[in-house]
Amino acid sequence: MLNREKLMKKNIGLWIDHTKAVIVSFRDRGEDVIQISSHIEKHPKYSSGAKDITADDILDKKLASVLNQFYDEVILCMRNPDSIYIFGPGDAKTQLVKRLKKAGLGKVISNTETTDKLTDRQIAAKVRYHYVK
Repeated sequence: MLNREKLMKKNIGLWIDHTKAVIVSFRDRGEDVIQISSHIEKHPKYSSGAKDITADDILDKKLASVLNQFYDEVILCMRNPDSIYIFGPGDAKTQLVKRLKKAGLGKVISNTETTDKLTDRQIAAKVRYHYVK
C-alpha cells in the first residue's frame, strides 16, 4: 500500500536523455505523466579539415541552444516540487541537475541514478517505488 503522507507532497520522478523527458508526478489526487520531446536530431557527424571547424562550431551552438530550450521546458513542467528523483542514461541528467541548482531547486533533488531506456510504465513504477520505499 502506498504511504499517503509521502504522496500528498508533490513528488516528481524524471527520466531524461537528450531526446525526451518523462515526468511522473504524484499528488493526493493521483499520478500524472508528461512526456516532453527535445526535437533534437542525432548529433551531427564531424568532418575533418580546418575550414570545417566553423561549421562544426555552429552545429554545436545550435545543439546547445535546442538542449537549453528543452531543459527550460522540463523545469517549467515541474512546478513547485517538494522532491525530484532524476534518472536516465547519459549526460542529460547531470546537465539538468546543474540547471536545477542554478534555478534554486537543488535542495529538492532527492536522488540521481543512471538507468537504461525504460517504458513509461517502467518509469512510473520506478518513481512510485522510490517514494514509497
